[in-house]
Amino acid sequence: MKSFSSEQTVAPDDLDTIFRLYSRELHRFAHRRLGDPEMAADVVQDAFLRYLTVTLDGRDGTAPTSPRFFLWRIVSNLMIDWSRRDRRRGVHAALDDVAEHFADPAPLPDRVLEGREEFRIIVTTLDALPRKCRAALLLNRVEGLSHVEIADRLGVSPSMVSKYVVTALRRCMKALAVPGG
Repeated sequence: MKSFSSEQTVAPDDLDTIFRLYSRELHRFAHRRLGDPEMAADVVQDAFLRYLTVTLDGRDGTAPTSPRFFLWRIVSNLMIDWSRRDRRRGVHAALDDVAEHFADPAPLPDRVLEGREEFRIIVTTLDALPRKCRAALLLNRVEGLSHVEIADRLGVSPSMVSKYVVTALRRCMKALAVPGG
């Protein structure tokens, strides 16, 4: 790595030459500090973009006189910004990597019992329905048939199918609302 005192004389607006001279050493510096070559490349790229912005805006004589020093300063500041941002965000991990430690995909035992009891209540309620009423509900909700298709199968009107489905749903909801049916 070259020292600041041995900086070559380069025009501040000759970005191509500046990039060729300093990008590798800036990348090595950032990579050593950050430990991630991709993040280091991003920091160096951002540094050159900021340098370019300052150079373009500095046409009134305020352009940096030492491009190398100025780029090192930008890279250092960007690395500080990135580390602060990372500290604020905290540690990130993929959801798949941590989900197994926090959430059990199986329902809790009490929820399993509740589900079994609700299923038993629904089966008992459906068994107590008249045959066409039960058939209309199951053909509609389980088989996905339309009211017209169900009417053809059961030999009733589509409006009667609607009444059957509504009656069956009301009885199921009533049975589930009151424990024990």
